[in-house]
Amino acid sequence: MSPPLPWRERRIPLAWLLLIRQPARLAVALAGICFAGILMFMQLGFRDGLFDASITLHKLLDADLVVISPRTMSSIAMAGFPRRRLVQVTADPDVVGTTPVNWNQLLWRNPETRTTRSILTLGFEPGDSLFLPSALGDQARLLTQRGRVLFDELSRPEYGPVARWMKEGRTVETEVAGKRIRVAGLVSLGASFGADGNMLTSRETFLRLLPNTPPGSIELGLIRLRPGADAAAVAQRLRQRLPKDVAIYSKRGFEEFEINYWRGSTAIGFIFTLGAAMGFVVGCVIVYQILHSDVSDHLPEYATLLAMGYPLRDLLGVVAREGFLLAILGYLPAWLTGQMLYVMVRKGTGLPVQMDSQRSLVVLAMIFTMCMASALLAMRKLADADPAEIF
Repeated sequence: MSPPLPWRERRIPLAWLLLIRQPARLAVALAGICFAGILMFMQLGFRDGLFDASITLHKLLDADLVVISPRTMSSIAMAGFPRRRLVQVTADPDVVGTTPVNWNQLLWRNPETRTTRSILTLGFEPGDSLFLPSALGDQARLLTQRGRVLFDELSRPEYGPVARWMKEGRTVETEVAGKRIRVAGLVSLGASFGADGNMLTSRETFLRLLPNTPPGSIELGLIRLRPGADAAAVAQRLRQRLPKDVAIYSKRGFEEFEINYWRGSTAIGFIFTLGAAMGFVVGCVIVYQILHSDVSDHLPEYATLLAMGYPLRDLLGVVAREGFLLAILGYLPAWLTGQMLYVMVRKGTGLPVQMDSQRSLVVLAMIFTMCMASALLAMRKLADADPAEIF
């Protein structure tokens, strides 16, 4: 039988025992950390979800490069530029196709209630490629007849029961910008943060709906490159060759352009980031109060351990481990609850709120920082654990 270990070498889970000694206090601490974590998950989720929702259509575009006017600020206010710029683009040997697109908000009249609401309208040549094949399929052929449109069945219900009527086989006619149109088919694109609904039509019909638009002007140009072409190099060549009345982005750069508008030019990013910061501060206060109370209640015990020869750094380590355990135990229910709330938000609002790994790690790091910073502040109380004064 081996001799017992010296008392200095015994491993006692002191931090864990101190936490579970008062279950009610532990439950309050975990509830506070969980609440702070949920608040951070929801605020960051709403922020990122709104940013993702702002580029719903951007992700579907069949393009390697995108041409817009340098006066364009975002997709909700697109400025025009000469269509002939796309003709000049085709001179590059790496360019295999282009699509001119008109992009504007028009007034849609609900065919049931007769109320009007803005709808994002895209006009393009039905023979050109606008969206990825999985998004549009062969529906574009339905636009060859003048006055026909494709309605996005994922638009908000305020536009009327268009999708239901179409699936029932009914003829759906209404007004857009005061002109009579007929819905020829349905597409599934999805509402974005800047547009509650979408409508596709031919450029001929678009110019009829918005007659003040110059025929030679477009708001968006899509460029497709040959397989293997260097998109960055092609974009650089085109910027040097074309006049300064156009700006050229990669598809991903166009998405970032839109997100940066909502992040920097509106209060959205600030509001939701501030909400996450408030959750962090609330969690810090709760954890600090719990750990400070725990250290204060056990100050005589800590003083006894100091008198027995335990170094102060070991006792500080006990408080640090308490903060570590609280972070782990508080994060897990916050993550699970966040997952469930994200599902509810997606079903209730249609926002693309997902629990991705990046956000999970960010909130985990914030909770760890919150708990360890609170533990660090609570450690100052151990400076009062002087055996000579306490006893």
